[in-house]
Amino acid sequence: MNLKDHIRGIPDFPKPGILFYDISTLLRHADAWQVAMGRMANVVRAYHPTVLAGVESRGFLLAAPLALKLGCGFVMLRKRGKLPGETVGLDYDLEYGTDRIEIQADAVTPGAKVVVVDDLLATGGTMAAGIKLLQNVGADVVAAAALIELTFLNGRQKLDVPFEALVQYDD
Repeated sequence: MNLKDHIRGIPDFPKPGILFYDISTLLRHADAWQVAMGRMANVVRAYHPTVLAGVESRGFLLAAPLALKLGCGFVMLRKRGKLPGETVGLDYDLEYGTDRIEIQADAVTPGAKVVVVDDLLATGGTMAAGIKLLQNVGADVVAAAALIELTFLNGRQKLDVPFEALVQYDD
């Protein structure tokens, strides 16, 4: 099955000049969703993770069921102020400004083997920040994975761990 057949491109969202790759069309197609999760499981399983870290918010849609399928734990990497309890955060640069990503202070045990999961890798800034944050709290980040990679933005080059994607768009 070609998963690209189930991913819709929406021009000029969220702003003019951006082509948004909408995975909601894949999620609502039961067979495509099963195939995508099966393929992601095969890719991620090779890294033997104990925990999957989902990047807010569409990364949760992939990482949580994938963790269940693989028998792993699941933790959330969220924007500032979204997690209860004590958190640890990391500020990072965007093309125009900065952002912050946080994790609960007790979310991973030191040495836990973690794979970071998101729906899409574009410029790589958020994924790189998530990896660094997890490393800062003692996790062994063994890989990162996404359903979609926009190869023309070279986001993979910002990551210091192996990266896997099921679908790539080259322009």
